[in-house]
Amino acid sequence: MTTVHVEPGLVVERSLPSRADVEDFLFYEAELLDGWRLDKWLGLFEEGGTYRMPATDAPDSNPETSLFLISDTWERLQARVKRLNSRNAHIENPHSRTRRIVGNVRVAAGEDPGTVRVRANFAVYRIRYEQTDLYVGAYDHVLGWDGATLRFRHRKAVLDLDALRPAGKVSIIL
Repeated sequence: MTTVHVEPGLVVERSLPSRADVEDFLFYEAELLDGWRLDKWLGLFEEGGTYRMPATDAPDSNPETSLFLISDTWERLQARVKRLNSRNAHIENPHSRTRRIVGNVRVAAGEDPGTVRVRANFAVYRIRYEQTDLYVGAYDHVLGWDGATLRFRHRKAVLDLDALRPAGKVSIIL
């Protein structure tokens, strides 16, 4: 149990998942993405979840007022998965091969009841057409937690790169 001070004089006991539980969730997500099982990956989100990737020069910016590389609402996220799964996604047909490494996972109580704040580092290797690209950064997620199940409420990938290669775009899910 974690003690959370909600307001002066009001203390709430809140149960958090263990770091190992959160790591298992993140490792399973990496396995799904590396295997291009995007429909199953989408099932890791709460309905209404978001997926965001801020610009590399403004990692703490607000998607309402700043340009983001990716700022998907639930509807746009579903459309992204559908598009990546189709043969019409020429940039990813055939699919890139990817390998993800997730580490330094930290877990804390979220601001809202039933949420967990998760920070972790990542490295994603993307192999395509005899070229290997490396994407390095940190995740800053808000997960829904009902005491038994974790789901993405807000998924955020912050790149530590100075610039994107190749061609200044990200065609895979980081």
